[in-house]
Amino acid sequence: MKINKQDILKALETISAPGEGKNMVESGAVTNVITFGDEVVVDITITNPSLQAKKKTEVEILQTIHRLVYEKAKITVNIKVEAPTKSAPNVIKGKSIPGIQNIVAVASGKGGVGKSTVTANLAVTLAKMGFKVGILDADIYGPSIPIMFDVVNEKPLAVNIDGKSKMKPVENYGVKILSIGFFTKPDQAVVWRGPMASKALNQMIFDAAWGELDFLLLDLPPGTGDIHLSIMQSLPITGAVIVSTPQNVALADAKKGVAMFQQESINVPVLGIIENMAYFTPEELPENKYYIFGKQGAKNLAEDLQVPFLGELPLVQSIREAGDIGHPAALQTATALEQAFEKITQNVVQEVVRRNDDLPPTEAIKITTMAGCSAVKK
Repeated sequence: MKINKQDILKALETISAPGEGKNMVESGAVTNVITFGDEVVVDITITNPSLQAKKKTEVEILQTIHRLVYEKAKITVNIKVEAPTKSAPNVIKGKSIPGIQNIVAVASGKGGVGKSTVTANLAVTLAKMGFKVGILDADIYGPSIPIMFDVVNEKPLAVNIDGKSKMKPVENYGVKILSIGFFTKPDQAVVWRGPMASKALNQMIFDAAWGELDFLLLDLPPGTGDIHLSIMQSLPITGAVIVSTPQNVALADAKKGVAMFQQESINVPVLGIIENMAYFTPEELPENKYYIFGKQGAKNLAEDLQVPFLGELPLVQSIREAGDIGHPAALQTATALEQAFEKITQNVVQEVVRRNDDLPPTEAIKITTMAGCSAVKK
């Protein structure tokens, strides 16, 4: 059978381009169509660099042409990722920290989903892989990283760097750490307004001797608020990782977290979503999985939002116990948990590499205040 180019274009008009309200032809995503007998070559340009977006686009094109044009057509789909151009006005560069290659924010829309636990285990796994890693505990009102790294009683020392006094991060398990928890008493509540919290964060970011780091992980507080904007105003963040449990309440907030980073005025790439507490397996029934909080909710959310799904972590008592005694679970060798954290960490690294290959460097945002409301600009 000889396939007609116009029939192919008409079929592609029934598919929406990723991230566009228009169909693939109208939006300009289809850059070229070549037909020869029963063979078809379709060239597509999209702006979403995630593997899910590319795969979904390819599958939709194959299925649509087979359904609407010719079921035995031999189809080749060439997908090119092209980052959208950014406007120049009102752009300011964030202060880069010399020696730090990648800054990854770990966030959650909802508290209690295990964000800090995931951050701690990502950090030690990266260190085990040979990377130089640091954590900035930006959860001003509930710092927990010092507990998870067994450094609650440690204090950062002052060191002289090029004639300036800097804070030397506390280090354990090969990870450099700074947290507001080092400067407050364990029973002392941090009752600060936004500007005070932002000032403290800026000091920990820019008055610290971080040295050479491949990754600086930012353990952000839950939600979407002042601290998040202050961090993104201060630093050009490489990308963000969202942590959620599978339950609908957590997913609704995780969706807001993704939306915050993807706002046009913020534009921080979302590296993916991690599903924590995905299922429970009793020790006496190792083959059984009980989906206490729902099944694959975060995975489905990632597919819906067309962002990478980085993996799932079980609800295991030893993860909690390891965090409580200051020895992250990923440090345990030859365990299923170690393998789970390794897989997720490898996916994070892979997405960072892909993000750096496909997209331009992130810029810090410019924040102004008008009539008591925060306005965000590039």
